[in-house]
Amino acid sequence: MAFSFCGDDQSFNSYSVKGGVLNNGCFVDALNLVPHVFLLFITFPILFIGWGSQSSKVQIHHNTWLHFPGHNMRWILTFSLLFVHVCEFAEGIVSNKMMGTNHLHLFMPAFMGFIAATTSVVYYHNIETSNFPKLLLVLFVYWVLAFVTKSIKLWKFAAYNVGPQHLRFCITALLVVLYGLLMGVEVNVIRVRKYVFFANPQKVKPPEDLQDLGVRFLQPFVNLLSKATYWWMNPLIMGAHKRPIELKKIGKLPIAMRAITNYLRLKDAYEDQRTPEDPNRAPSIWRSMYRAFGRPILLSSTFRYLADLLGFAGPLCISGIVKYHGVNATNSTAGLLQDTSVLAVLLFLALVLQRTFLQASYYVTIETGINLRGALLAMIYNKMLRLSTSNMSMGEMTLGQINNLVAIETNQLMWFLFLCPNLWAMPVQIVMGVILLYYLLGWSALVGASVIVLLAPVQYLIATKLADTQKSSLEHSTDRLKKTSEILKGIKLLKLYAWENIFCDSVEDTRGKELTSLRTFAFFTSMSIFMNAAIPIAAVLATFVTHHFLHKTGPTPSEAFAALALFHILVTPLFLLSTVVRFAVKALVSVQKLGEFLQSDEIGDDSWRNGDMSVSMEAGKKNLGGVSTKAINRKQPMRYQMDNYEQPTRRQLRPTETEDVAVKVSNGFFTWGSNLSTLSDINIRIPTGQLTMIVGQVGCGKSSLLLAMLGEMQTIDGRVYWSKKVTPSCNRYSVAYATQKSWLLNATVEENITFGSSFNKQRYKAVIDACSLQPDIDLLPFGDQTEIGERGINLSGGQRQRICVARALYQNTNIVFLDDPFSALDIHLSDHLMQEGILKFLQDDKRTVVLVTHKLQYLIHADWIIAMKDGSVLREGTLKDIQTHDIELYDHWKTLMNRQDHGLEKDVQQDSQTTLERKTLRRAFYSREAKNQMDDEDEEEEEEEEDDDNMSTTTNRRSKIPWRPSHDSPYLTVFIVLCAAGITLCLITSLTVEFLGLSAATNLHHNLLNKIIHAPIRFFDITPLGQILNRFSADTNIIDQHIPPTLESLTRSTLLCLSAIGVISSITPGFLLTLVPLAVAFYFIQKYFRVASKDLQDLDDSTQLPLLCHFSETAEGLTTIRAFRHEARFKQRMLELTDTNNTAYLFLSAANRWLEVRTDYLGAVIVLTAAGASIWGHNIGLPSGGLVGLALTYALTVTNYLNWVVRNLADLEVQMAAVKKVNSFLGTESENYEGTMDASQVPENWPQNGEIKIQDLCVRYDPVLKPVLKHVNMFIEPGQKVGICGRTGSGKSSLSLAFFNMVDIFEGKIVIDGIDICKLPLQTLRSRLSIILQDPVLFSGSIRFNLDPERTCTDDRLWEALEIAQLKNMVKALPGGLDAVVTEGGENFSLGQRQLFCLARAFVRKSSILIMDEATASIDMATENILQKVVMTAFADRTVVTIAHRVSTILDAEQVLVFSSGILVESDSGPNLLAQEDSLFSVLVRTHK
Repeated sequence: MAFSFCGDDQSFNSYSVKGGVLNNGCFVDALNLVPHVFLLFITFPILFIGWGSQSSKVQIHHNTWLHFPGHNMRWILTFSLLFVHVCEFAEGIVSNKMMGTNHLHLFMPAFMGFIAATTSVVYYHNIETSNFPKLLLVLFVYWVLAFVTKSIKLWKFAAYNVGPQHLRFCITALLVVLYGLLMGVEVNVIRVRKYVFFANPQKVKPPEDLQDLGVRFLQPFVNLLSKATYWWMNPLIMGAHKRPIELKKIGKLPIAMRAITNYLRLKDAYEDQRTPEDPNRAPSIWRSMYRAFGRPILLSSTFRYLADLLGFAGPLCISGIVKYHGVNATNSTAGLLQDTSVLAVLLFLALVLQRTFLQASYYVTIETGINLRGALLAMIYNKMLRLSTSNMSMGEMTLGQINNLVAIETNQLMWFLFLCPNLWAMPVQIVMGVILLYYLLGWSALVGASVIVLLAPVQYLIATKLADTQKSSLEHSTDRLKKTSEILKGIKLLKLYAWENIFCDSVEDTRGKELTSLRTFAFFTSMSIFMNAAIPIAAVLATFVTHHFLHKTGPTPSEAFAALALFHILVTPLFLLSTVVRFAVKALVSVQKLGEFLQSDEIGDDSWRNGDMSVSMEAGKKNLGGVSTKAINRKQPMRYQMDNYEQPTRRQLRPTETEDVAVKVSNGFFTWGSNLSTLSDINIRIPTGQLTMIVGQVGCGKSSLLLAMLGEMQTIDGRVYWSKKVTPSCNRYSVAYATQKSWLLNATVEENITFGSSFNKQRYKAVIDACSLQPDIDLLPFGDQTEIGERGINLSGGQRQRICVARALYQNTNIVFLDDPFSALDIHLSDHLMQEGILKFLQDDKRTVVLVTHKLQYLIHADWIIAMKDGSVLREGTLKDIQTHDIELYDHWKTLMNRQDHGLEKDVQQDSQTTLERKTLRRAFYSREAKNQMDDEDEEEEEEEEDDDNMSTTTNRRSKIPWRPSHDSPYLTVFIVLCAAGITLCLITSLTVEFLGLSAATNLHHNLLNKIIHAPIRFFDITPLGQILNRFSADTNIIDQHIPPTLESLTRSTLLCLSAIGVISSITPGFLLTLVPLAVAFYFIQKYFRVASKDLQDLDDSTQLPLLCHFSETAEGLTTIRAFRHEARFKQRMLELTDTNNTAYLFLSAANRWLEVRTDYLGAVIVLTAAGASIWGHNIGLPSGGLVGLALTYALTVTNYLNWVVRNLADLEVQMAAVKKVNSFLGTESENYEGTMDASQVPENWPQNGEIKIQDLCVRYDPVLKPVLKHVNMFIEPGQKVGICGRTGSGKSSLSLAFFNMVDIFEGKIVIDGIDICKLPLQTLRSRLSIILQDPVLFSGSIRFNLDPERTCTDDRLWEALEIAQLKNMVKALPGGLDAVVTEGGENFSLGQRQLFCLARAFVRKSSILIMDEATASIDMATENILQKVVMTAFADRTVVTIAHRVSTILDAEQVLVFSSGILVESDSGPNLLAQEDSLFSVLVRTHK
C-alpha cells in the first residue's frame, strides 16, 4: 500500500511499540492529529446548523457586534500559526521525499492543523458576531489539547537529541509557544467576560455607534482581517455599479470621529496650557495637536517602520533566488534559506505584509488627519462667532482670510499629518538601504549612494520652485476670479455702457500672467519627473562603472539586481523628503495664522475678562445662561457640553434701570477701532413697547448706533443698560435685527423667515402679508420651499430686504431693530410695510421697535425720535417736543416732506423695481454652487504626492539590461548609451504632454470668456452666477493644473506595466498562463473602483461646498446671528456639515485603500508566479540566473504601477467632467454685435438732437416667451423730459432695455435721430447713450476707473460730474482724490453714496439721451431734492427718459407715458393727464394717496 500512515518500509516495522508507546514517532504524530479532528467534529455541526438557520431568521445588521478581549492578539497569533503549519507541512513533504515509501504521518498532522486553525478563526468570528461566548469553551479545550500533544512531541525530540540545529525541532517549539499563547488569550476572555466558572457573567452591549443604525463606516468595528483588507467595503463598492452612492448610503460618522468629540479633545488640550499664573499666554497649537492626536500618529509610524523594513526583503530574496538558481538545497535550518522555492514564497509573504502595513499606516494617518480637521474647523467656527465686529469691518480679519483658514490652512495641516510618518521613517530607510548596498557591493555602492545624496538638493530646489510658481499662479488666478466675478455681477451695466471689451481685456491680461507662471510650473513638473527617473539610473551607472574599475569585473547577476532594487527603494524617501519638508514649512505657516486668528480680539469678552466695567451693557445682554440651550440639548448630552463650553456666563454685571426704558445709553463713546468715525457723547433712551425712529443724513452714524446698543462696537466710555422687565413668553435677551445690507441663508424662504423658531402658520401668514411677499413667493418655482441661497442670489435687493424684515417680525422677541428696511423698496411697498408690519403687527404685540429710516413722512407715526448728525445725537424726543423746541429742524424736515407732499403719500404703485424683481425671479432655478470656494486645489496634487511613496518612484526601467559579469567593455558602453537615451526620452515626453495640455487649457479659457461676456443678457437671467463662476474657478483650475499631470502619469504607468509584463513573459513564457486570471481580476477591481470612486469624489465635493458656504455665510451675518442669539444653532449646523463632509472624505480614502490593498496583492501574486515560472522553468532548462533576476526586478515594479493605472484612470474620468462642463457653455449664442451698418457710416456726434421715434414696437425676452411690449408707437422730441409709469409688470423696464437693443425686438423699430438702432453695431449704439440703473454697481479699482474706464476724459470733466452728483467734497477728502480706492462692490461707501457715483458716471458720458431707471431709492430726501434740481439743470438740453417709481417725480413731465401689460395706454403731459378724472394716470396717483 503506497499511502500507509506510518510508511511501508521493509527494513523495520513502523507500527512496533516495543520501546514504549510514546517512543514510536509515528504514534506521537497520530496523537497530534487528535485535537484537530476533535475541533473539526465539534465545530462543523455548530457552524452549519446554528448559523445556517439563524442567519435566515435574524438579519445581523453589522458583521461584528463587538470584540471579545484579546481580539487582535488572537487574529495575529492565528495567522502566525497558519504560517508555521505551512512550514511544517513543507518540511514534512521534503522529509517524505527522502524516505523510501510515503510516510503520511510526516505531513498529515500539519495539514490537518492548518485546516483546524482556519476553522478555529471562522468559528470564533461567528461566536463574536452573535455575542455568545459560552461556545468559546470548545476552543479552550482545543488549545489545551493541542498544547499538550505538541509538548509531548517536543519532549521526545529533545530525548532523541533532535536539537535547535534541526528545522523540525524549531517548528515544533514555535507551535508549542503559539498554542500556549492562544490558551492564554482564551483564559483571559474567561477572566474578563466570566461566561463560565463564574456565577454572574458580565453583560456586554455592542458599541453605542452600532446600536444607532445610521453608522455605516465600520472600519473601527470589524475584525482584524476585514480591517486590514477593507473587506467590509465590498458591498458598498460593488453596489455602486447598480445604484450610485448617495449620502444616505454612507450614513453617519462613528462617535469617536465626530467633529464635536475631537473638538472637545483639542480644546481641552489647548485650554489646559493656560496656567492660572499666566492666563494670557498664547497656548501652542502644536502641543495641543500632539496631546490630542499623538497616539494614532505613533501607531501609524510603527506600521510604517514595519513596512519599510519588510521592503528590504524584496531585493534580498531576489539576490538569493538568482544566486541559488539551480543549486540543490540541504534540509537544515540554514539550508532552507537556500531553497529557491522557499525564497519565492518568502518574497510573496514579505510583499503582502509590507503592503498591508503600509496601507494600515496610511489609513491611520488619514483618519487622524480628518479628525484633526474636524476639530480645527469647530475651533475656528467657535472663535468666529465671538470675533469682534470691528475686526471684521476694519479689515484685520477679512472674509477672505476666514475662508482661507477654512479651505486652505486646515487642509494644509491635515496634509502635513498625512505625510508626518515619513519624517521619521525616511532616515531609517536611507540608513538601512546604504548598509545593505555596502554589504552587497562594497565601496562602489557608496559612490552610487553619494550620487543620490548629491542630486537630492537639486530635487529639493525643484520642489521649492514648484511651490513658488504654484503660489504665484494661485495669486493670479484669485485675481482673475475676482475680476471675472465683478464682470458677471455687473454684466448688465457693462453691456449697457459697452464696456465689456475693456473688462474682458483686463481679465485676459491677468490670465496671461497666470499662464506664464503655469508654464514655469509645467516646466518644473517635467523636471521633477525627469529627476525621479534619472537619479536611480545615474546611481546604478556610477556604481557599476566604479565596480568595473575597482574589481576589473562587473558585479555578479545576483548582486546587480539586488542593487538595482535597493537603489529604487533609496530614491523614494529622498524624493519624498523634498515634499515633506515643503509641507512642514506650509504647516508652520498655517499654524501661525491659526494661532493669530485664535488670539484675535473677541467681542465683549475681553474687557469683561479683565474686569473692565465699560462692557456692562454688553454683559447684560450677552448672557445666554443655560436656559435656552438646555431645551435644545436634552436629547444629545454631547451638544449640551459644547454650548456650555462656549458661554462664559456674565450675569453679575447687568445694571438694572427704570421700568419703561428698554435700552438706555448714558454718556456713550463708541469706536470701530482706532481710525474710523466714532459715536461720541451718546445719551439716549428707547422707551419700552413704543416705536422709536432714528433719522439723519447719509453716513451720520445711525446704523452704528444700533450696533453700539447690540454691543458690537468697542466702548470707550459710558454704558448701555438693558431693561429687566421682559414678557415671559419672549426669548429674553434676543433682539430681532434686520440689517441694512440684507443677509440671507442658503435655505428655503420659509427657513429664512422662521430662522430656527417653531413654525406657526397663522403668524407666518401675517408676516408674509405685512411684507407683501406673497406675490413674490408665488413666482418662485417651489413657493416658499424654494432654496434661495448663496447671498440670496436669485432674488433682487427689495425681495431680499423684505425677507430680512419678515425674519425680524416673525421672531418672538421683545425688541426689534430695523436698519433702514425701506431702502430697497418702492414707495407702495414701504407704505404697506409701515402700516401693516410695523404699526399694526409689531405695535399690536407691544414690542419695542427701533427704526432707522430716511423717509421723513413716517415721522408722524413715531412715539420717540432720535435725530443724529455726524456721530452724535442732535435731538431726541417726540415730534411735538421737536416742533416746540427746535423749530429750525422741524421746518427743515417739513420742507423736505412738502417738496413731495403732493406726491409722496399718493405715490405710484409698485414700481418697476418690484416688477423687475418678480420678473427676474421667473428665471431658471439657482443651483447651489458656491462662489466663494477658494479653489485651492493644491490638494489633489498633494494627494498624488502622498501616494508617491507607494509608487516606488516613477522610473524607467526600460533602460536596464541584464548585467552579465564580463570583461568586454562594449557592454559597458551600450549600458551607458541606453541609460542616457532612456532619460532623455523621459524628459521629452513629459515636456510635450505638459505643454500640449496647457495650450488646450489656454484656448478653452479664452473661448469661454469671450462666449460668456458676449452672451445675451437673458443668459445671465437663467444661469445662476455661481454656476458660471464655477466654470472659471474650479473647472478652469482642473483643466490648467490637473489634467496634464494626470494624463502624463497615466500614460507612463500604463506603458511601464505593459513593458514589465512583456519582459517577464519573454523570459518565462509560462507566466502568460497565469496572466489571464490576473487580468480578469484586475479588470473587475478597476471597473468597480472607478464607479465608486467617482461617486465618492462627487459626494466629497458636494458636501464641501455647503460647509464653506456656511462659514462665509456666518462670517457675513455675524451681527445678525449674535443679535438673535442663535449661536448654538449655527454651531450645531456647522458640526453636522463638517461630519457629513468628513464621512464622504473618509469613505473616499478608505476606497483608495481598498483598491491599493487589492492591486498590491495582485502585484504580489504576479511576483510569485514570475518567480515560480522561472524556478520551475529551470528544471526544464529555460532561463539563466541573470534573466531570472531581470524578470523579478520588473515584477517588483508592476505592483507599484498597477494601482497608479487605476487611480489615474479614475481621476481622469472625474477631471474630464470639467472639460465637459466648460464645453457645454461654449455652445451659448452670442449677441449680434455686427449690425447691418458699418461703424464708420454713423456720424461722429450721433445722436445729436436726441429725437426718438418708436414705430409699432414689439419686444420679447426670448423667442419662446410671450412679448412684453406690444405694438408701441410714440414720438419723443429732442430735449423733452419724459416720464414712464405703470403697474408692476407693465413693461416699463423692458422699454429702457429696448433702447439699447438688449432684448429681442422682433417687430417694429426704434429710430433715434434718423437711424434705426437695430441696424447699428451694438458697441456704437450702446456707447452713445447713457443710462442710470436701479442697483448701484461699482467695481474695485479707483474712483477714476469707475467713472471712466476708457480713460478718455479730463480730470476737470470728472470733477464736474462729481460736483453735479454732490460728491465733490467727499471725494476731495479721500486720500488720493480721484485715485482713491474703491473696494469690491464699492462696500467702502454707503448705499446712497454708491447711487450718487452711478449718477456721476452717467454725467461723465455727455450723451444727448439719458435714461433713468429711477435711481433714488436709497438716498435721503435732502440729497434727492438737490439731485432733482441738478438733473433739470445739467440736462436741460438733453432728452431724459425717467422710469418712475414715485409718481411725484414725473407729475410735471412734458410727456407722461402710461403702460399697462405691455401696451401704451396714455400719452400726454402730466398736468393734462391729471386733469382727466378717468385717466389711468390719475387713478394711479389717487390710489396711493
